[in-house]
Amino acid sequence: MTSAPRTLRWGHQALEVEVGVGEDGVPRLTRIGLPGGTPPEPRTWAPLPLAEVTAAGHGRNWSGGRLIDTSLGSRMRYRDHRIGHDGDWHVLTVELHDPETGLVAEVAYRSPDGIPVLRSQVTLLNEGATTLHLESVSSLVVGPLADGPEAIDAADLLWAENDWVAECRWQRRPMRQTSPVIGDRVVYDNGKGEFTRTGRGVWSSCGLLPMGGLTDRRLGRTWVWQIEHNGGGWHWECGDRDTLAYLALFGPNDTHHGWRHPLEPGAEFTTVPVALAFSADDGPDEAFAALTRYRRAIRRPHPDHERLPVVFNDYMNCLMGDPSTEKLLPLVDAAADARAEYFVIDAGWYDGENGGWWDSVGAWEPAASRFPGERGIHEVLDRIRDRGMVPGLWLEPEVIGVRSPMAKSLPDEAFFRRDGVRVTETGRHHLDLRHPAARAHLDEVVDRLVGEWGVGYLKLDHNIDPGSGTIAHPGETPAAGLLGHNRAQLDWLDGILDRHPRLVVENCSSGGMRWDYALLSRLQLQSTSDQQSHRLYAPIAAAAPSAVTPEQGAVWAYPVPEDSADEVAFTMVNALLGRIHLSGLPGELRPEARALVHEAVATYKTIRADLARAVPAWPLGLPAWDDEWLALALHTPATTYVSVWRRPGAESGITLALPHLRGRTARVDVLYPAASPADALWSPATADLTLTLPTAPSAVLLRLAHAATAR
Repeated sequence: MTSAPRTLRWGHQALEVEVGVGEDGVPRLTRIGLPGGTPPEPRTWAPLPLAEVTAAGHGRNWSGGRLIDTSLGSRMRYRDHRIGHDGDWHVLTVELHDPETGLVAEVAYRSPDGIPVLRSQVTLLNEGATTLHLESVSSLVVGPLADGPEAIDAADLLWAENDWVAECRWQRRPMRQTSPVIGDRVVYDNGKGEFTRTGRGVWSSCGLLPMGGLTDRRLGRTWVWQIEHNGGGWHWECGDRDTLAYLALFGPNDTHHGWRHPLEPGAEFTTVPVALAFSADDGPDEAFAALTRYRRAIRRPHPDHERLPVVFNDYMNCLMGDPSTEKLLPLVDAAADARAEYFVIDAGWYDGENGGWWDSVGAWEPAASRFPGERGIHEVLDRIRDRGMVPGLWLEPEVIGVRSPMAKSLPDEAFFRRDGVRVTETGRHHLDLRHPAARAHLDEVVDRLVGEWGVGYLKLDHNIDPGSGTIAHPGETPAAGLLGHNRAQLDWLDGILDRHPRLVVENCSSGGMRWDYALLSRLQLQSTSDQQSHRLYAPIAAAAPSAVTPEQGAVWAYPVPEDSADEVAFTMVNALLGRIHLSGLPGELRPEARALVHEAVATYKTIRADLARAVPAWPLGLPAWDDEWLALALHTPATTYVSVWRRPGAESGITLALPHLRGRTARVDVLYPAASPADALWSPATADLTLTLPTAPSAVLLRLAHAATAR
């Protein structure tokens, strides 16, 4: 055992972490910030350990009307620490030990060099003689996000509501509304004063993104966090303890998800990873920029992240799940004429004879009635390749319809079960990817489609939520079974990409219901929405880079014949600072509308190399659902791109703030549409861009070319 340091300081030029060990031997995270800051006095440390652990018989108790923390986390003492490097990552591991139970916790902090983001994960090891029945384990606990009553008075909480066709809606509320002062103190002793957000079920982002933030209105200091878990079992809380704003991030737990885990002697358990981004004084934009750089650092390398090819998908405002050879061939030609590089056949290609495909999916064979002739679906796949595009297919791998032959051929143990009975949700069963038969079935499907058919793109969808989870063996809780499946799903995805390294995989779940960086650290694209209105899609597209890197955010661009020229440009601008997913009815557009589509694709190809390394900013603040003006900026050291939308009801002029360009001369160009009557004027002294758009709805993509910034 190493003697406990009073203060352990660790980090790099962009981030410094201090861990203080008190007289009681309990380590606490006392400061996160820029190097060289002043640590707080020990008396101001929040009474929060590095890891919050509760187990049956080791929870919290009441004494004299106060909540007394007797959890395992509060009893764990410093035992050792290790500092090292893993490539470009700085690594700190702090080892804790509870002598009474023999429980050991390794709190692993990681940070990519030069990026102010802390990644955290906790591993528990039972060195004792008896089984511990875990009920919650934090992934990260931070005490001093805001220090003192004045800082908390000035703090705003951020979170993102994320409903179907209304994704990525950021909200902001003063922290004092959730931690109010009554008399001369904050009422927190009952443990109910914190602000919480919780994910449930199988969809990781249904209702809420697994993200949050805290920002200081006075100083601009901002924290933004994400929970990197591909299931709905996550929870975060932010509140006031001893005049310090604290944050705790969790995967599944007993209170919110019914999760419990028996940790037997000699066994280990590791939490889901989480990340915390920091901006010293530049507000939410700079924190999201740091998180963007971090997301690029954690994801699996893939050429798609550099190339950003244009995708045509036949679903949205187009075939809507009713493909056939007759319908697809002219679409393939229209997509090729627009210079798309991938063509994806969406839902419906696999069934057509037996009364609807929803409850019969699972075998993933093409429907002969949809693709007649000797070549069947391969006639369409060959046409896609002949026109210079890569073919893709829609797949919903984790579900098996109740009428599918696979529902009978696979064993019961390959499916989600509760009380020994298969879970059935809207005519479908859900595979448990921990079972070898379930995984072997999906491996056969993917290897056939990719290896034999030559498909280069898979859109993986997921349209059911089978509830709390699955029980694979006696004593397992459904939430623990779900966590096991979630981790097996990630392992399966790693396997198919190992076997097919150039395969492009899109993450979709009824649009954006699985929007998380457990999946996006592996998969190349994220479906942002199923929204069919281009006007309502604009706030989703504008906010998307807060939750996904620009080069991974797939946005529909789906002009239809009745759209005006302004509306065609509006829907194309939606996608120009993300990933273009063309759809709609391109072959039926008027010539001037078709020309606008072709112009947008050509413009995109001139800027996409910059998008792959740009970071986001919001010149009008994070967009609200009903905002009449919306704006998104992506900037590199030498170039800033700005998409601006004017919706009906807005005045014709707006002023946009671009503080990262203060004092810099910039040339403003209207990139798209080239014939736009937009009038833009840049003021270096105030860092304001004044823009006039004469009509509504209308949208424009601007480029500001400037000297390289110091950032």
